[in-house]
Amino acid sequence: MQKKTYFCYFGNMINYTIKRLLYGLLVILGVIVLVFFLFNILPGDPARMMLGQRADAESIEIINRDLGRDKPIVVQFAGYVNDLLPLSLHNNADTESFFYLDDSKYAPYLCVAKIGTTSLVAKAPYLRRSYQSKRKVSEIIATAFPQTALLAVVAMTFALIVGVLLGVLSAVYKDTWIDRLAMFLSTLGMSLPSFFAAILIAWLFAYVLADWTGLNMFGNLYSIDDYGEGEFIDLKNLILPALTLGIRPLATLTQLTKNSMLDALSQDYIRTARAKGMGRARLLFRHALRNAMNPIVTSASGWLAGLLAGAVFVEYVFDWKGMGVVVVDALDKYDFPVVMGTILFICILLVLINIVTDLIYGWLDPRVRIK
Repeated sequence: MQKKTYFCYFGNMINYTIKRLLYGLLVILGVIVLVFFLFNILPGDPARMMLGQRADAESIEIINRDLGRDKPIVVQFAGYVNDLLPLSLHNNADTESFFYLDDSKYAPYLCVAKIGTTSLVAKAPYLRRSYQSKRKVSEIIATAFPQTALLAVVAMTFALIVGVLLGVLSAVYKDTWIDRLAMFLSTLGMSLPSFFAAILIAWLFAYVLADWTGLNMFGNLYSIDDYGEGEFIDLKNLILPALTLGIRPLATLTQLTKNSMLDALSQDYIRTARAKGMGRARLLFRHALRNAMNPIVTSASGWLAGLLAGAVFVEYVFDWKGMGVVVVDALDKYDFPVVMGTILFICILLVLINIVTDLIYGWLDPRVRIK
């Protein structure tokens, strides 16, 4: 009987995993279709942007032919999907074919099978090249994403520490001025748009109070040495963007911590421990907060995924060279492969985070797997 229950458990878990993976795949496919057709029917000509004042009809036609934008939209979409798939078709004999593969496009790749002049190759997803810099989009993302990830992790760490502390204080000193102040700051933080908060914080701490803070209004993780000795890591430039990006999750975590703590403090085991003379600090942090952390951790993981995708405005205001600045600059220059590749990367990242979170929920709570 126990062996049968064991197999049922793993069977349910496998079914639950397959179902979540299929849902994630459908979301990614939907985003691919939406992103491709959206950025290929928008007004604006990348070829004209690339040529600038030298643009003429003949040059524009040559550029569009080189970019494959002269073909029917359905053929362009088929080629785009072919580039994204890990198994792709190409034809080395016909250089005019949309699926023609030169030596550097998919490199490195592995030829799986050949049928006449058509080959099936295994490769990493190819996100095309930038119209402006000619660099691979995957290389641009690999350069920018670590800075966005660092900013999001630091902002979330700040929000988690300060938000939990304010929430605990608000619950312990309920209906006092500490509680009212914490709730006022929380409400204010949730109501401030990120773009406005970024401008306000940059102006206050890097302009008005610059002599005391020593912070820069703009700056990247890497700064250029004044003596020409190359770049160095300048963590000082991380403070203001991380502070700005962490305001909204901090506000949410403060209110969530307060509600969870009030619920935990009303439980019978807390009253029993208090009646036995347990110290206040031990009672709060070892028992009440520990049992109140489940919804807090859940919210924090969701916010971290959101920060990875939603740091565009903050990065742009502080000129932090992450994914946000890359997307805005690419949109300004009609560099569609960069925008499309960045959006797809963020989408896949969010889907994977959500799948992992769902699997953890399913493992912790069997009732979730039944849904």
